[in-house]
Amino acid sequence: MKKTLVLILALVVLGSVLFAQAAAEKKPYIAVVSKGEQHDFWQQVKLGANAAAKDFNVDITFEGPPSESDVQIQVEMLNNAMAKNPVAIALAALNTSSVLDQLQETRSKGIPVIGFDSGVPEAPAGSVWATAQTNNYEAAGLAAEKMFEVIKDRIEKSTVAKPVTIVVMNQDASGESLLSRGKGFRDRMVQLIAEKSSLSRDDIAVIGNTAYIAADSPTKGRRVFIEMIVPASAAMTDATNSAQAVLNKVTSHNVLGIFCSNEATIKGLLAATNDGAALKSNAALRDVVVVGFDAGEAQKNAVRQQYMLGAITQDPYMIGYRAVELAYKAYKGEKVADIDTGAKFWNHANMDDADIKGLLYD
Repeated sequence: MKKTLVLILALVVLGSVLFAQAAAEKKPYIAVVSKGEQHDFWQQVKLGANAAAKDFNVDITFEGPPSESDVQIQVEMLNNAMAKNPVAIALAALNTSSVLDQLQETRSKGIPVIGFDSGVPEAPAGSVWATAQTNNYEAAGLAAEKMFEVIKDRIEKSTVAKPVTIVVMNQDASGESLLSRGKGFRDRMVQLIAEKSSLSRDDIAVIGNTAYIAADSPTKGRRVFIEMIVPASAAMTDATNSAQAVLNKVTSHNVLGIFCSNEATIKGLLAATNDGAALKSNAALRDVVVVGFDAGEAQKNAVRQQYMLGAITQDPYMIGYRAVELAYKAYKGEKVADIDTGAKFWNHANMDDADIKGLLYD
């Protein structure tokens, strides 16, 4: 009997030790909910998130809806992730108002929420601890600077009788990253025309989608029109149709340049121009200066062939990495703050440079 009791006690102690070891070895779980997975951009974000998970020894899930218009699907993904009791959440919200209940719950439970990419715009105070994202407003301003360098002389030649148009294509009018890009390009282009040409703000009119027209945007000018365009939906067909509509009026509206503010809109433009070849082979389109955003195989080829002037690249890998890093640090109780993950202009001349090549995903 005595030997039996000793054996039972030994087993109990061993079991306790093994349980304690298992508990100690269990990795913290961080949920990463993105705006999608369908674009190459999000695949690079995922790679960065997975790399950070390995470096910080955490488990993560990375998921996003089929389309960036599938708000309810994203909400369900977030709910499912929260049911797994994550120690932190990284979130790129499609629609902030749709996740207000979840943000309230995470805040009441003390679960850190880290925004990434467009983050969680206008989230309730204290519900998002920090955000890892590109400064989209400034990045799009850089696109305007590069385009202006090429079209400045033709802007100077504009008249009321023969005005010129600069088109800004934005996938939607709700995502904070796209709104910031559209507004950043708009504001910088207005500033450049007013300060670096013979024209003034009174010669400019910002027209089109009202979500992209600010209260202080010039709207009465008749020499330069900056047209803000949003396709009917985030679907590829609608992006292509909007691009085709712009191309159809290149001559009649004297379109000098087109800025596509994300991968979806540039894909729509390339689909409407035979992968960009028509931008050079079609005499009517030959002088249109196109600047894109992000990368992707089709856009890289169009830039390499000089169908496009170039594009702005974020660092999607680092967006994913920093999102998980911030989430982990917040979980550990460290102080966290917003991180600008950076942006650069790339073209046919520098796209193979060491500091650019790694940022251009396929």
